[in-house]
Amino acid sequence: MVVASPTHQIHSEKLLAIELPTIDLSGERSAVSSLIVKACDEYGFFKVKNHGVPHDIIAKMEKEGFNFFAKPFEEKQKAELAKPFGYGCKNIGFKGDTGEVEYLLLNTNTLSVAERSKTISTDPANFRQHSSAVSAYIEAVRELACELLDLLAEGLWVPDRSVFSRLIRDVDSDSIIRLNHYPPMPMLCQDKELCKDKDSSPCNQNKVGFGEHSDPQILTILRSNDVGGLQISLNDGAWVPVTPDPATFCVNVGDLLQVGPLFSLILLSSLNVKKVEWDLMGVAAMTNGRFVSVRHKALTNSYRSRMSMAYFAAPPPDARITVPPEMISPTKPALYKPFTWAEFKKAAFALRLGDSRLGLFRMECDEQVA
Repeated sequence: MVVASPTHQIHSEKLLAIELPTIDLSGERSAVSSLIVKACDEYGFFKVKNHGVPHDIIAKMEKEGFNFFAKPFEEKQKAELAKPFGYGCKNIGFKGDTGEVEYLLLNTNTLSVAERSKTISTDPANFRQHSSAVSAYIEAVRELACELLDLLAEGLWVPDRSVFSRLIRDVDSDSIIRLNHYPPMPMLCQDKELCKDKDSSPCNQNKVGFGEHSDPQILTILRSNDVGGLQISLNDGAWVPVTPDPATFCVNVGDLLQVGPLFSLILLSSLNVKKVEWDLMGVAAMTNGRFVSVRHKALTNSYRSRMSMAYFAAPPPDARITVPPEMISPTKPALYKPFTWAEFKKAAFALRLGDSRLGLFRMECDEQVA
C-alpha cells in the first residue's frame, strides 16, 4: 500500500550507506555482461554510464516534463482523458494507493504518444515539439534496454542473446513510460541540531512520494534530476538511498525478469534448441527466481522539486511465460504456474501497490512434485 508516511517514519527505518554498482557500458563486452549478471544477483539494481543515450535527447525530455508539470492543475487535467494513461495526482493505483506525487503515464507506441501530445498542448508548434521529444527519448531508452537485455542473456550463456530484447522490440510490446513529479514538501522539525544542514538532514526527505513496491515488467530504466529520494530495499529490511548521478541511468529488475529464465527458455524451445545443447551452454544452470525484483520507494524533498522518468520494458500482452518440460526435474521443480503478461498485469492491478504479485502464480508444493 502507498500512503504518506508519518514524519517520524524515516528516522525509525534502518538506512545503509552502500555504494551500489555502476557499470561502464563502454568496457569489454564479456566483462560488462558478467557485471550485469552479478548486479542482478546481488541487488536487483545497478547504474549504467556511457549508456549511449544522447544528452540532448535527455535534456529535451526533461524540459518537456518540467514544462508540463509547471502548468496550472486545470491544464494538466486535460491529459487525463483516457485512463489508465494520461495525468494523475496523488492517487497512484486502482486500490486506494496514494502518494505525494503527480505523474504522466504514456504508452510507448508512437501513435499513442502523438495522440496524448494533442491533449497536453493545443498549440501546433508545442504539440510537435512535445511529441518529437517524447518519441526520441522512448526510442533511445528502448535501445538501451535492449542492449542491457542482450548483455544479460550473454552473461547467462543463453544461445540466442536477443531472447529477452525481442519481447520489447515486438510491435505489440506493452512497454510504458511514466514521468513522476514530486513537489517540495516542507516539514517542521523540532530538532534544530538535526535539521540545521538542510542538504544532509533526514528532515529533507520525510514524506513518502511513491510507496514501497516492485515493478511488474521485465526491467525498468530510470532517470531523475539531480535530487535524491529513491531508495531500494535489501533482504534484511534495510533501505539503501540511491545517490543521484546525472551521468547515469538506474536499472532495476522487474517481476517478469524474476521469472525471466522461464520465458527465455520457452522461446529457445521454439528455436528447436535441444536440451543437451542447453546443458552444454550452461542454460540448465539458470534457476527459477534467480533474479529477484527489487522493492523500492521514492521520498519527497523538503526544498527541491524532483522529477523521474521511468521506462518500463514489457512484453506483448499474449506473451506466455512458462517452464518447458525439459527444464523440470525433482531437484529443480517449476516455481511458477504458466501465465501470460495480460493475466499477470490484470492480477497486479487487482492488488495494492505494495502487495506481492508473483505469489499468486507460485506453484504449491504438491504441484511442484506432481
